[in-house]
Amino acid sequence: MQTIIKTNKNKLMKKFVSLFLISVVLIISSCSDQNAKVDRPAEIIAIENVLESYVLANENQDFTLIEKIWAPNSDIILYGTDSDERLMGWDNIRDAIKLQFSSIEETYISASDQFIKLNECGNTAWFAETLNYNFVHQGEARSYTGLRFTGVLMKIDGQWRFVQLHLSIPAGVNIGK
Repeated sequence: MQTIIKTNKNKLMKKFVSLFLISVVLIISSCSDQNAKVDRPAEIIAIENVLESYVLANENQDFTLIEKIWAPNSDIILYGTDSDERLMGWDNIRDAIKLQFSSIEETYISASDQFIKLNECGNTAWFAETLNYNFVHQGEARSYTGLRFTGVLMKIDGQWRFVQLHLSIPAGVNIGK
């Protein structure tokens, strides 16, 4: 019986040590360069510029700019305002944006209440802001006021890129025609 208890204690201790070492490795590797000092104000400005680029790209239907601000990966995601609008991967997001550009015109977007948070390593950020989205669809002026716009950006090859976006309409919002 004591042999079984000792064996179980040894197994438990080995698992604990293994988990501890894995945790240490994950913590150390979570930032690629622990000694690099992150210029937080400069990174926040760079992220603000990406968010402004998103607005300008949509207003001007500038697909080249859209491509520069999205990560071209298969595991990125966009949740749109339609209940079934869950777009996974750059190819699906690209196709949806092209379809949107072909069906609307005269877009004007204003952003407010912007919040940006940067992780300690300076390689991941998340944001939230409110958008008023105005456009013409099939000859009729439309507007979405108070859209919630949230997302995650990662710094990839020195550039901030969207890896996750979510647009939602608050309950009871007036969708004007």
